[in-house]
Amino acid sequence: MAILVIAEHNNARLAPATLNTLAAAAKLGGDLHVLVAGSGCRAVADAAAQASGVAKVLLAEAAGFEHQGAEALGSLVAGIAKDYSHVLAPASVFGKNLLPRVGALLDVQPISDIIAVEAADTFKRPIYAGNAIATVQSKDAIKVITVRATGFDAVAATGGAGVVEALPVVSVDLGGSSFVGAELVKSERPELTAARVIISGGRGMQSGDNFHLLEAIADKLGAAVGASRAAVDAGFVPNDYQVGQTGKIVAPELYIAVGISGAIQHLAGMKDSKVIVAINKDEEAPIFQIADYGLVADLFKVLPELAAELDK
Repeated sequence: MAILVIAEHNNARLAPATLNTLAAAAKLGGDLHVLVAGSGCRAVADAAAQASGVAKVLLAEAAGFEHQGAEALGSLVAGIAKDYSHVLAPASVFGKNLLPRVGALLDVQPISDIIAVEAADTFKRPIYAGNAIATVQSKDAIKVITVRATGFDAVAATGGAGVVEALPVVSVDLGGSSFVGAELVKSERPELTAARVIISGGRGMQSGDNFHLLEAIADKLGAAVGASRAAVDAGFVPNDYQVGQTGKIVAPELYIAVGISGAIQHLAGMKDSKVIVAINKDEEAPIFQIADYGLVADLFKVLPELAAELDK
């Protein structure tokens, strides 16, 4: 049977994590279908059709799908899932919100946050903040799965030749919910989960104002700015900056941890980075155990020096 991937998007652009989810789906065998549900999102469907390996894109457009709430999309996905052996979505806020509801409607056990596909019914997923890897086998007729994007290399965004098929949408069941509003952090810097370079600050930054030291370097490197949970809880930066088990899972080419001790929950979100650089005045900080390069120094002295060197 075919594999269904639920596209994450903002009605204008396809989220990069969808391409990583397609890579996981491709390992299952069978035709790859993508569901794009939203409002005024034909451009997203066209982009999904161009992704490598995609055979068909199902386009469901309705005003009720504009904000892609789990109540609205859950019923839609459950209604078409019977034609598929697997239903996958990124293990992002979007996927973690949607697929448990889909699993409940289908009466199957969702499998969350997979990092490897062993067989069509067997998957690997991290547990205990990534300190152990569980191998999970499912006997459910329909496997409902969220995919950790950092576990799979994204498929090519172009080169595919999928066809777009519009689904008839008669009505949208919002399940008693309604959209009230959204508070979004807007930035010209790359989004954390898609950035090639990330520089993150922790409690050692001492205040939110001091994050301008990281921002100055980020702008020179074309990097995203992140933070530890301690920095977010202290109110230094918004929650959108948080990297870790309870934040965003990232795996950039370069991760610079500044003033971050290296609590387990933070390491779970960034330890798969290709190169890790740690700057901390405490030489016993756990972050140094996983860092490729470590500098024991006062960040308030080092960061201005680093910014000056990058200007040369």
